Amino acid sequence: WEIILTAIPAPFGIFMLRQFMQDIPYDIEEAARIDGCSDLTIFFRIILPLTIPALTALGIFTFITQWNMFLWPLIVLSSPEKYTLQVGLATLQEQHVRDYGMLMAGASVASIPIIILFFAFQRYFVRGLAAIRG
Repeated sequence: WEIILTAIPAPFGIFMLRQFMQDIPYDIEEAARIDGCSDLTIFFRIILPLTIPALTALGIFTFITQWNMFLWPLIVLSSPEKYTLQVGLATLQEQHVRDYGMLMAGASVASIPIIILFFAFQRYFVRGLAAIRG
C-alpha cells in the first residue's frame, strides 16, 4: 500500500484537470440547469464525459510515473519478493560485473506495458494534451 497511496495526491493531476475544466464552457452547464438537470446529473452526464481525454492523459502520466519509480520502492520495501521491476533490474548489477545483455532484456520487458498502454489510449491522450492550455 505504501507504493500505491503515494500516487493519489498528485499536484500535477490537480493542476492538469483544473486547467482542462476551465476550458469547458459554462454555457453547457447553464443550459443543462435550464433543462432541469441536478448538479449530479450535470457532472456525470455532461462534465465527466467531456473530461475523458484529460483523465486518460492523467492516467497515463500517473501510470508511467509509478511504473518508473525507483527510489521510493527501494526505501519502503524490505523484502526482495516485493521489489518493483526497476528495483529488481538494479539488483541485477553486481559491484564489478555487469551483464548488459540481461539488463537490456529486462529494460525492454519493462517498457512493453507502457508502450501497450500508450497505443491503446493514444487518441484520448493526444486529445487530452491538445485541449490543455496554460
